[in-house]
Amino acid sequence: MNNTKLGWIGLGNMGAPMSRRHLNAGYPVTVYNRSKEKESALKAAGATIAATPAELIRNTDIVFLMVSDDQAIRDCFTGDNGLLAAKTSGKLIINMSTISPGISHEFAAACKQQGNEYLDAPVSGSVKQAEEGQLVIMVGGSAAAYEKATPVLQSLGKLTLHLGDTGAGNTAKLAINLLLGLHTQALAEATLFAEKHGVRIEDFMNIVNNGAMANAYAKIKGDLVINNNYKAAFALKWIVKDLGLARSEGWQTPLAEQAFQSFREAQAQFGEEDLIAIRKSLG
Repeated sequence: MNNTKLGWIGLGNMGAPMSRRHLNAGYPVTVYNRSKEKESALKAAGATIAATPAELIRNTDIVFLMVSDDQAIRDCFTGDNGLLAAKTSGKLIINMSTISPGISHEFAAACKQQGNEYLDAPVSGSVKQAEEGQLVIMVGGSAAAYEKATPVLQSLGKLTLHLGDTGAGNTAKLAINLLLGLHTQALAEATLFAEKHGVRIEDFMNIVNNGAMANAYAKIKGDLVINNNYKAAFALKWIVKDLGLARSEGWQTPLAEQAFQSFREAQAQFGEEDLIAIRKSLG
């Protein structure tokens, strides 16, 4: 059994399988989630439940966060029973959420003031990759903190990269999700064009998957379209959030702006479905 005590805040589609991987690797894991029903499965697998983020950080060495957005991060840190309220020192906080670089700068400074270390370490990959430990992890922060984090990150990903100072991981993740949004929009438009002109979607995806445009993402999302399965692996509402964050960082190029507007218009009707549901909005 590993002696490093880990804490996980956020047990959604990604946080739950990632924290379970740490349990399976032999780490003692304490978890906290705002909606308490999500904690029960981790408790049954051997995790300890913390009543608050403050309690969690007091009883762990390394704290992971995997929550939805900037406001959720702010709540985790600054609430009455948040991470900063615990007034601990000597801890490492690894924020794996997809958030703005500015939030990481703010709370990295707050952590340092209390004698703690902070890394931004968002991931590329979805639920299947989280379950199998095949994520790509993009890390910003000090080299010393990164070295300390490397053993626990190896349980989660196939590739971990230290990209630079605080916020570098967040910036890389926004760039990846910008590409994700553009690719999804393009795939949706191409499949609609083919289908509306008499080409079966199965045949079109067979062409894509065996030609120069073949890639794993097109295969995965193409299969969802073929099977009319729009259950969210990555919900459309989150790509709206991420494209909006990139936009706030000053990235408003023609393709990025068009994709942002397209997904935002689809959000009201299809926000809880997988992002490839943009196809239904366009069609």
